[in-house]
Amino acid sequence: MSRRSSGVGEIARVLNSREGLCVLDVGATSANNIRFFTDKGHKNYSEDLLRSSLDPALRVQDSAGNSVVDNKKFLDENLVYANGQFDIVLCWNLADYMEESLVKPTIDRLWSVMKPGGLLLAFFHTRDAGPDSICYRYHVTGTDMLEMQEVKFALPGQPASHKQSPRLQRVFNNRHIENLFRDFASIKFFLARDNIREVLVVR
Repeated sequence: MSRRSSGVGEIARVLNSREGLCVLDVGATSANNIRFFTDKGHKNYSEDLLRSSLDPALRVQDSAGNSVVDNKKFLDENLVYANGQFDIVLCWNLADYMEESLVKPTIDRLWSVMKPGGLLLAFFHTRDAGPDSICYRYHVTGTDMLEMQEVKFALPGQPASHKQSPRLQRVFNNRHIENLFRDFASIKFFLARDNIREVLVVR
């Protein structure tokens, strides 16, 4: 499947007008994206944060005996970069599929590793999206075009052969999204036709 992306279009204009930018892609690893950015002379870093967040070794018990994710351990092992390193961050649909307790700490860490004036692109489902909405890997194929490929992997506790698409965890409304990025300088929304809101924020 393919889709047009206004947010990617804006980022592509920056990529085409400047040289030697530093790009961080925190979605499912895409060899196509790595080629796309490096062929333009930019540095590319990739971290599949959704897969990393599902590591059973991150889970601990809270004071009530509930199984929760150790946020500190997660951030000690992921997104370990210098402050102000990145010009562009591609979050894709990470926030909608990641455990809720990790979302705000992850966004705060991304704020720290971005340069002032840097751009971050994230996709959020609208309330019309159902819990079985497919989780996609996004491949940048042109100035404002993306190819979409379903993400499937074995979830914690499942055999490696039992691969499935992660489930949508929640739907953020606009106020929640604005609060999530409250430390950023500006935020712009693009409403797409496929029950997705694209959000482009400036550090």
